[in-house]
Amino acid sequence: MAPLPPEGIRSGRDLAPYIDHTVLAPDATAEQVLVACDEARRHGFAAVCVRAVFAEAAARRLRGTAVRTAVVVDFPRGEATTAERVAEAGAALRLGAQELDLVIRLPDVLAGRWGAVLDDLAAVVRAVPVPVKVILETAALDRDRVVAAAAVARAAGAAYVKTSTGYGPGGATPEAVALLRAVVGDGMGVKASGGIRTAAQALAMLRAGATRLGASASVAIVGGAP
Repeated sequence: MAPLPPEGIRSGRDLAPYIDHTVLAPDATAEQVLVACDEARRHGFAAVCVRAVFAEAAARRLRGTAVRTAVVVDFPRGEATTAERVAEAGAALRLGAQELDLVIRLPDVLAGRWGAVLDDLAAVVRAVPVPVKVILETAALDRDRVVAAAAVARAAGAAYVKTSTGYGPGGATPEAVALLRAVVGDGMGVKASGGIRTAAQALAMLRAGATRLGASASVAIVGGAP
């Protein structure tokens, strides 16, 4: 079932189809991932987002359901070479990833090397036949770099731009989401991630232009009032 538009959301439960239920802590356990998969199935979340070490277990647990397996790549620093990133993306795919959340190459972004950023993202997008969500780490960038990074991600063929890793200097804000939506238009998804803990915060992100939400507090969100 397609998610309701923001104006149609009447309860926390209506938020579930927008949510990527995340388990990305460095000390996460396989048991926590399996619990998250079961929660995602029960509540109808869009995806479960995990590190590659848990990709196979998550994909197996979610097999036969509508919940997708999303796997992070070059997370959270975005500093690997393009060859390493392409290899990591391919490995995640073989383990069962159906979506990839890829950190943009932050050193190149901060240095303004936009040609290198474009070439890198395009190489990863071409290498995998699944949606790629490009994490920009918006709280670490000034407005001009956010705009340029989003435009480059769009030019590279990414499916989404995403605000944050959750491990940077800040998380998602409605202002950052609105800026990303203004840059990419209606042709791409915008994922708000980082610091979303309540249904009210989640709805604010959707109203600002997000089409997907990343959260580890997903169960509390769908149990709350927007």
